[in-house]
Amino acid sequence: QVQLVESGGGLVQAGGSLRLSCAAAGRTFSSYKMGWFRQAPGKERELVARIIWNTRGTNYADSVKGRFTISGDNAKNMVDLQMNRLKPEDTAVYYCAAATLENRSYEYWGQGTQVNVSS
Repeated sequence: QVQLVESGGGLVQAGGSLRLSCAAAGRTFSSYKMGWFRQAPGKERELVARIIWNTRGTNYADSVKGRFTISGDNAKNMVDLQMNRLKPEDTAVYYCAAATLENRSYEYWGQGTQVNVSS
């Protein structure tokens, strides 16, 4: 069974940085894509960044390009999201998710970690 566990959320002032980590277990993830999503109160969940595990190809939402970086560590089965120059509008619950490359929908989800950015 796939397990995804996020860590690293917290409270930070605008302009600051946070690093989120996702520990993945239960599967060989070489043929998976890993994504970081977020959901703010009253808003739909959105894909923030994703990485293709075996190619290291990445994609980002326009709202975070140039500020966030997603990275993966094969040896540790970890996917990190480095968030710099944070803005109050980045406040949300951030979720790690995984899916096989052929699936459009993400099959596995973590429990989420709260990120609060104060102005």
